[in-house]
Amino acid sequence: MQDPTESIRRARQAELNNAAGIRTELEAQYGRVWNTEELRHSQWEVIGFMAPFVVVRDKVTGKKGSLEFQHSPRFYFNFQAD
Repeated sequence: MQDPTESIRRARQAELNNAAGIRTELEAQYGRVWNTEELRHSQWEVIGFMAPFVVVRDKVTGKKGSLEFQHSPRFYFNFQAD
């Protein structure tokens, strides 16, 4: 089955990974940033994954949204509510 978002996701993934930022740069651009361990213990439960995005659910409110991530160093950022 063809994924209609694949080319868009691949382009965004390349953009993020080619310009992989340090945490302070990402925070200045996107706000809150989590590394893998912080995300594991945060308000978010990861319920889906399709690079460079993860779908998350707020553990308290149940609201869903998505985060982007860069590969190395692995940081999650740019929360967008559904």
